[in-house]
Order: sequence, then C-alpha cells, then structure tokens
Amino acid sequence: MSITACSPSVIQTPVVYGAEILSLSASWISNFTLDVPAIFNYNHGNVDVQDTQFCNITVTYTHPGYDDHITVETWLPQEWNGRLQATGGGGWQAGRFVLSSFFMGGAIGEGYATTTTDAGLGDAVIPNSWALKSPGNVDLIAMHNLGSRSLNDQALIGKSLVRSFYGRDPDYSYWSGCSQGGRQGLMLAQRYPTAYNGIAASAPAQSWTRLTSALYYPILMKTWHNVDPLACELNFLTEEAVAKCDPIDGIADGIISNMTACDYSPYSSINKTFACSSINRTIPVSPGAAIVADAAWSGPKSKQGDHLWYGVNPGSDISQFGKVPGQNSTDTDSWFSLFIAKNASFNPATLSSEEYFELFHQAIQQYSDIMDAADPDLTEFRDAGGKLITYHGMADEAIPTKGTELYYESVQDIFPDILDFYRFFESPGLAHCSGGKGGQPTTVFDALKLWVENNTAPEVLPVAITGSNGEQQARILCPYPTQAKYIGGNALLVDSFRCV
Repeated sequence: MSITACSPSVIQTPVVYGAEILSLSASWISNFTLDVPAIFNYNHGNVDVQDTQFCNITVTYTHPGYDDHITVETWLPQEWNGRLQATGGGGWQAGRFVLSSFFMGGAIGEGYATTTTDAGLGDAVIPNSWALKSPGNVDLIAMHNLGSRSLNDQALIGKSLVRSFYGRDPDYSYWSGCSQGGRQGLMLAQRYPTAYNGIAASAPAQSWTRLTSALYYPILMKTWHNVDPLACELNFLTEEAVAKCDPIDGIADGIISNMTACDYSPYSSINKTFACSSINRTIPVSPGAAIVADAAWSGPKSKQGDHLWYGVNPGSDISQFGKVPGQNSTDTDSWFSLFIAKNASFNPATLSSEEYFELFHQAIQQYSDIMDAADPDLTEFRDAGGKLITYHGMADEAIPTKGTELYYESVQDIFPDILDFYRFFESPGLAHCSGGKGGQPTTVFDALKLWVENNTAPEVLPVAITGSNGEQQARILCPYPTQAKYIGGNALLVDSFRCV
C-alpha cells in the first residue's frame, strides 16, 4: 500500500445499517515513531515503534433521528500483518482518548490495522458536558452509544476500511481493552458475538451500575459515622493487612496472593501507633480509619446485612478515602447527580443511608440493560469459535476483583467447558490494569492470538513482580480458580511455582 491509496476518493465509504456516514477523511502519516510502554499498553508489552507509515482514516457518522455524531479513527499500516486490532477506552471514555495513541501505536508497531471510537462523546473526560439534555432528562442515546451500540459500529467500519484499503478482509479480528475497555470487550462477546475472533477484556467494569454506585459507600461512611481519617492511616492499615496475609501462600514477597485465607481486621489495629509522614509525627490508628478501611474492603451492605456489591481487596490502595493535610479534594460527582438524580447540583455527600440504598436500587433499575455487560450466556460467542481472555489485578484499587470472579463463575455455571473458550487470570499485587507491586501480564494478547489461530490455550501467563527487597522475581498466573503455589527452590524462578 502507498500514499496514493490513502485518499477519500479511493477508499469506499463504509455501509452500516441504521447509520448515515457524514464524512470520511484520510491522511498519510510518515515516519511515525513512538515508545509505547507496557504500563500504557494493557494486554501487551513494550513496543518501540520506529519510522512507521500508515493511513489515518477518520469516519464520522450519525444514526438518523438520534442527533448523535460519532467518530471512528482507524490506522492502516503500510506493513500489514493481515489482522485487525480494535482498541477500547477508559473511565467514561469509549476510546479516542489520551491512551489511544499508545494502544494504536503499539498495534501498528506490530503490524496490525487498528481502530477506536469516541461513541459520540467527543473528547469529554467526564460526562458533565453530555449527560443531561436538560435538567431531569438524561441523554439516553449517548448512554446507549457508550454502552454498546458504537462497539458494533466500530467493528463494521474498521473491517470495511481494511477491505477497501488492502483489497481483502482481515484474516482475524481482535479486541483489546482494560477497565472500560474490558467492559466493552465483554459487551461485544455478549451482544455482538461475531464481531471479533478474539477478545482481551481485562479488569472489566462489567457490572457498571453496581460498581459505580458502590464507590460512594466508604465516602458516605465518613458522614454517617462523623469520622475523617488521614490517608496515611489507611495506608498503614493496608501495610498491616499485607504483613498479616502475605506469608499465607508460603513466600513473603510483599504481596497478598491468597485472599480467601486473609482474615485481617482493621479494627485489630486501632490505637496502634505509626509514623505518619504527611504530618511528620507518630499517631495512633483511629477508629474512624478502621471503619473506612472495612467499608472499602467489604463493599456496601444494607442495614439488613444484604451484600450489594464488592469492595476492593486488602492490599489495594485505599488512600483516596482519606485526607492529606494541605490538600483539598477535587472530586466531582457524575453518577448519582447526573444519571440518577438527573440534577447537576445534586450533592450525594448529604445522603442518608436509606437514601443511598434507594439510589443504588434506582441505578440498577434504570441502567443495567444499557451499561452492564454481565450476561453470562456466551453461547453464540462460543459457537462462533470466539476466544476470550481476562486478567484482573488482585490489588486493583478501582474495580473490585471479586466482581470479575462472580462473572466468570456465572459463566462457568452455564458452561462446564468454559476453559475451551474463556480463561481468567488473577494477578496478585497488580493494581488497576497496571502498576502496584504485582506483575502486569504483558503476553495476554499474544496468548489470545495463539489460541485463536493455533488453538493453543494459555495454561499460564508469565509475569515479573517487584519483591519486598526491590528485586525482580519471575512468577506465573494461573487460570482461575487455581493459584500459583510456591513449591520450594529459588523463589526468583518460575519453576518454583505450580498451579494448584
């Protein structure tokens, strides 16, 4: 392919049922160079992109009568490996956001055609600019596009552009995403099961309504109990949890690997003294800190003791729920104010427990069919030959690992043969998508490709963790529910661990 093929006059306009193409632009990009680090390239490793040439095609379209305006951006490299890799978003963004250049740059650096969509939300990082058409009226069309509809459109447009530019369909099509991108990946498997041959859907925010509603719980506990702990207290309680539960797996490496056996209670550390660096003195742990930590780890429970959703695991960073002297919180609410109360001026910090649980219930009623990707029936995806891989950090501070466990188990209840098409790997110590002390699995996408194209399923995923002494240590991640167990020998070597 050459620059002459990268022209709107040559590229065929995509046809998407129910959509009207508004514009198509194309530009040839020469000598594209980018260092793509693994921490911004979820499911993949480091990619050094040097002097790559590609055609950048931007398609804008609308669904007539809906007054939406969606943009799909697709990069088609000169040196193509015959495959399409679609990329997802993060937070409230469907894609075409700050990390998309890394996702797409890494993809073309390895020869993939690649695509992303903004779902019609433009460059808005938070939904304040688009959520309400007017006070009391949510833009449900925008929600629908974000939730699911734009995802199939993206697949259809991306494949059409590949076909027009290269003269043939992609041999295989893949999805790669984490967080919002993970939710999108599961939504594709559930609602558009033939869109992609393989899907990497990591740390997925699949139960969106429960997840976003549960985030308020530790914050509101401060109001309900009239407490306001320091962030350093919550950090200390996290350290206490790690100290108590780290050795359970047979090796002390500063990481909790066995959550089931972790029975640390933050209340046991009340009045224990520690050095708080933010105030430069030694203080005792307050009862309020224990209350907030327990809420962050347990997740919301009604007064009747009903469990509404999960909290993050002990070992995750929960300092966001504490204050740092001299720093003011800049948090703004989106979910309850804009989508449930439908009032931008609504202040959820004043909610009583009864009001909170009622809004929690309303969120599920009003939006689960739009935003949740929690349907366990993957029959059509399985029958189409699709393969699905998920990883989730066990120290994820944003999306509770237990939510992904619940989803995987619900799929397993339907499909005893689940390992034939879906594998889930938990990574001890890993934070949200990347970061933390644990290992980020950088071979997920390569394993997915091998599974789709060679029918070789991944038995383990290799990772490298940073031990308590700062030394890099080799580990393996095992298909859930098995765990990597230390069997003796040199703890720096993979051979010292086995899935049990």
